[in-house]
Amino acid sequence: MPQFLRYGVRVSTEHARYDDIRADLDAAEQADVPHEALPHLRAAAERLTGLIDESMALALVAGTASLRSAGASAGLSENAVGPRLARTRTLGAYANPDGRVTAAGVERARYDHETGAAPTPAPQRTPLRFKPRRTS
Repeated sequence: MPQFLRYGVRVSTEHARYDDIRADLDAAEQADVPHEALPHLRAAAERLTGLIDESMALALVAGTASLRSAGASAGLSENAVGPRLARTRTLGAYANPDGRVTAAGVERARYDHETGAAPTPAPQRTPLRFKPRRTS
């Protein structure tokens, strides 16, 4: 797929995400009592967080930002950026076994993007489970 088409698909998807955030905010604004607005506000916050993370990933792959500058632009510390990028569609496949995207992963993603190579699928991670300290 030509590069401009890939970005065109993402841009239209991003517009839909903005519309979803606006719909959640409108629903929260129309709520009669504050506790009815909370689920809509939570949904808007989660969608906005996802949009921020995906925008950071796209900026990194395009080469217009570094990990540090992308995090700073989003109001995040440098240590908070890697795990958030690992949850994105764009850079999730480049996460290390610790669940973080590092500078090496970003470099590989840029190379793959420039050459048109598909990333290797991200390994399946087992969810964390609670283990009691005592058996009784």
